[in-house]
Amino acid sequence: MLEKDQDMYIAPGVSNKKWIDLNLDDEDSPDWIEAIKILRERIYARYLDAANLLIKDDETRKPIDRKYGFTILAICCLLMETIQAFKDGLTDTNGKSKSTVKKFLMESPSFSQFFPDDDTAQSFYEHYRCGILHQAEVQGDSLVWSVGSLRGTVGTKQYVNRTEIYEKLKTDFDEYLERIKEKHNTELRRNFRTKMDFIARK
Repeated sequence: MLEKDQDMYIAPGVSNKKWIDLNLDDEDSPDWIEAIKILRERIYARYLDAANLLIKDDETRKPIDRKYGFTILAICCLLMETIQAFKDGLTDTNGKSKSTVKKFLMESPSFSQFFPDDDTAQSFYEHYRCGILHQAEVQGDSLVWSVGSLRGTVGTKQYVNRTEIYEKLKTDFDEYLERIKEKHNTELRRNFRTKMDFIARK
């Protein structure tokens, strides 16, 4: 059981107290580099590294025998919502999951070409994000592949390539980290702080 004075770890080896002690009021503070490193470690160690290990293990098998697609896609789906929450400064996404995920898909440079409108984003949200995270299965006759384009169709069925989604998600997150290194991105930095302050102080 967590004692009142026991540290809460918000990333591997990083306590919430360390975050709270950072000087982020000064846009030129070197603590900004540490803050960004903390977020990177939080997301990579808890989620992206795990998905990468599953992908590497799966790639030792023939495509038809691969078995971790749903788990990999589950990690990616929850991170889409999380990353967009950081971008927007949302302390939680209760009642906002749909709009948050759809915004990520339609506005991310890495995903927008595959989800150019509300209908395609809505379909992914319903068939994949909600299907996997709520029912542990995709909805309708949608498919999860490890080959092909990030998103496409075969006959009347839609498919997504979970490896491509992982790679694009990682690219989007890395680009986001680079953007908040730039002190002129004041709104993005402010939103990042809002989200992390909420995590560290709850």
